[in-house]
Amino acid sequence: MNAIQKGFTLIELMIVVAIIGILAAIALPAYQDYTIRAQVSEGPTLAEGLKTAITEYYASNGAWPTDQTTLGFNNPIAGSYVSSITSALAVITITYGNKANTNVATGTLNLGAATDTNGDVAWVCGTAAVPAGFAASGAGGYAGKMQAKWLPNACKV
Repeated sequence: MNAIQKGFTLIELMIVVAIIGILAAIALPAYQDYTIRAQVSEGPTLAEGLKTAITEYYASNGAWPTDQTTLGFNNPIAGSYVSSITSALAVITITYGNKANTNVATGTLNLGAATDTNGDVAWVCGTAAVPAGFAASGAGGYAGKMQAKWLPNACKV
């Protein structure tokens, strides 16, 4: 009488485990980069109020404010992953820390202002190009532990 095979052999189970291991090895670094990008994107979002205040100050006075206290921002701007946001003239500097991933903690991201002949202001994030017809008044960029792959899409070349 022939025996009917039930279940999987040891070899088949080992192949399945190996495939799952390979998929996990590929997925984990990509997921880590995704979570860091999500943390970095908090900075430009938190800086929106400061960008608006600087733009209004420039439109009213024809000059850049020396710092955020000139604009009435007396308390530090911070978030879950952002330790501080400061401004000097036409540059906003976002410094990461607090609960940010250790790969990006103490890294910085700069938002630089650019103006055109009409006095319009555009903000340039990270390594993004200055829009056509605008001249950079402040330099965007990033420094410290920050890497280009972690910048939000609006901040890339």
